[in-house]
Amino acid sequence: MKKEFIITIFTENHIGLLNRVTIVFTRRKVNIESLTVSESALPGISKFTIVINANEEQVVKIVGQIEKQIDVLKAFFHTNEEMIYQEIALYKVRTEELYKSDAIEKMARNAGARILEITKEYTVIEKTGHKEETQALFEELNQFKVMQFIRSGRVAITRDPIERLSEFLKERDAILNQVD
Repeated sequence: MKKEFIITIFTENHIGLLNRVTIVFTRRKVNIESLTVSESALPGISKFTIVINANEEQVVKIVGQIEKQIDVLKAFFHTNEEMIYQEIALYKVRTEELYKSDAIEKMARNAGARILEITKEYTVIEKTGHKEETQALFEELNQFKVMQFIRSGRVAITRDPIERLSEFLKERDAILNQVD
């Protein structure tokens, strides 16, 4: 049965790695719903956060293939319940709609959003939350004809108090030190 999984990949930051990682999904005919790459808490290590809909067997195989890539230190997969995650969305609406009534401002406040910028022509609103929350605000604001809308990829951290990559690196270093 397919469900949403979050794959986290810890890598060294090298050119071409993103392409090699995404090819793994393409070959298995699994669509990437969201992808975010950033620095991690460990210097020199990048973290990919990838959201997919798949069954557990597919995810296990994908993670295994990704870990075989040069420059990949470790990859993990998690369910939504095992992670704390957010996305950010930006909405651009006409400022004149804001002045006509206080409906847009009320929608933003009720959704926990904030106004980032107001110009004569447009107003930009920012909302962080889960995809369903940012989409709901879009649908509500769209009665005023949203000029532009964008939602980021997911950013996520585990609920587990132990950083699994740090543990993996400690174990790997211990094994390497034994060999020396």
